[in-house]
Amino acid sequence: MPFGFRAGSPSVIGTALRSNAMPLKLGYWNIRGLAQPIRLLLKYTGTEFEDVLYEEGPPPDYSDAQWTSVKYTLGLTLPNLPYLIDGDIKITQSNAIMRYIARKHNLCGKTEQDIISVDMLENEAMDFRNSFVQLCYSPQMESLKAEYLKLAKTRIQKFSSFLGDKSWFVGNKITFPDFLLYERLEQHRLFDPSLFNDFPNLLAFLHRFEALPPIKTYMESSEFMARPINGLSAAWQ
Repeated sequence: MPFGFRAGSPSVIGTALRSNAMPLKLGYWNIRGLAQPIRLLLKYTGTEFEDVLYEEGPPPDYSDAQWTSVKYTLGLTLPNLPYLIDGDIKITQSNAIMRYIARKHNLCGKTEQDIISVDMLENEAMDFRNSFVQLCYSPQMESLKAEYLKLAKTRIQKFSSFLGDKSWFVGNKITFPDFLLYERLEQHRLFDPSLFNDFPNLLAFLHRFEALPPIKTYMESSEFMARPINGLSAAWQ
C-alpha cells in the first residue's frame, strides 16, 4: 500500500473480527516505524486486528491532517500514534502496547531475572531505534552515515554478546523484546547488510524469527508491509 497523501478516512486492512468481541484496532502511520513490532506480535499471537493506516501529506508540508483531524475524537487519554483500542481499553505508546499484548500471552518472562532482562532489552531496543531514526530523518544523512555505522556496529556487537548461543534473547522461550529487536536489527540489515558480517548468531536469530509459522505466513501475505520503514520526510525510507 503506497505511503502518500490520500484524502478522507484512513485505510484499514486485516478487518476480520475476533469471535466474541469487537475488532481490536491498531492505529499508526502507513509505515513500519514503531508499529511494526506490534503488528508482528499480534500476528504471532493469532490476534485479529484492524490495521488503521494514516497517510502523511506530500512535500513540502507533509500534512498530518488525516491523523490530527481525529486525534481527540477516539477517547484516548494520552492521544498519540501508535494507539491500540481493545474494547474499552485504549492504549498509546508503543512499548505500553507491546507489554499489554505480551502479558496476555505470557511473553514478559517467567523468573525475576527473565523479567529484568526483558526490561533492559526493551529500553536498549528503543535507544537503538531512536539513534537510527535521527540519522534517517537528517538532511545530512549521507555525511553522517559513516560515523553512525561505527556506533551501530558497537551496539550490534553488544546485542550479539547478549544473545550468545541462545535461541532467543531471554533464553529458550520467545519474549516480546525479540519482536522489538527483530525489527531494529532487520532495519539495519536492510540499511547496510555488512553490519552483520561478524555476527552469525544475529543472522541466525533473524532467520529463526522469520521462520516462525505465524510470522512466515504474515510476511508472505499481502498484509505485510515491507516498505516504507520511515515517513516521506525521511532521507532513508
